[in-house]
Amino acid sequence: MLESAHMKKEKLQPILEAILISADKPLSVEKLLGFFQTEDLVNRDDIKIALAELVDGYSNNGFELIETASGFRFQTREDYKQWVTQHWDEKPSKYSRALLETLALVVYKQPITRAEIEDVRGVAVSSYIIKTLQEREWIRVVGHKDVPGRPALLGTTRQFLDYFNLKSLDEMPSLGEVQDIDKLYPELALKVEEAEKQIEP
Repeated sequence: MLESAHMKKEKLQPILEAILISADKPLSVEKLLGFFQTEDLVNRDDIKIALAELVDGYSNNGFELIETASGFRFQTREDYKQWVTQHWDEKPSKYSRALLETLALVVYKQPITRAEIEDVRGVAVSSYIIKTLQEREWIRVVGHKDVPGRPALLGTTRQFLDYFNLKSLDEMPSLGEVQDIDKLYPELALKVEEAEKQIEP
């Protein structure tokens, strides 16, 4: 418990730091606020200010505080990935072009049905690909199209945004109404490569 309003700022930053470093997922301002009692005299604005100062405070460190769609988290700064990744023998997951093309179409054309994905790609979409994307919690069923058979409409998830360090889909490169899959694929492949290099502390 914080001792007084005077001590609030002095203690709030290290408390938030400890909470975020020990968290296994991003935490929103609202969730962070839930760690405090009324008598702690902490409000949303206090937390937002403290988080902004923490972001600035880690600008020259080996890891950084970033904001994703679900909230804030600490992660290793990409500049140091070549050293940090030596902790692990396993290399980042490699995903097939077919999987990334499917994901790219969901990202840029959602909500979209499996049949619509197949129309654009010109080939059938493997059930394994859909299952893999759902198990990664990158896509989910967001509804059903009002046509015979009511096929599932697929869309991205908040976990997808978190994984790729995005606050919203607006941060993805704008591809407009481009239908050429060869232009959709590289953009997302690059995002996957960048995300796989991020290691949380």
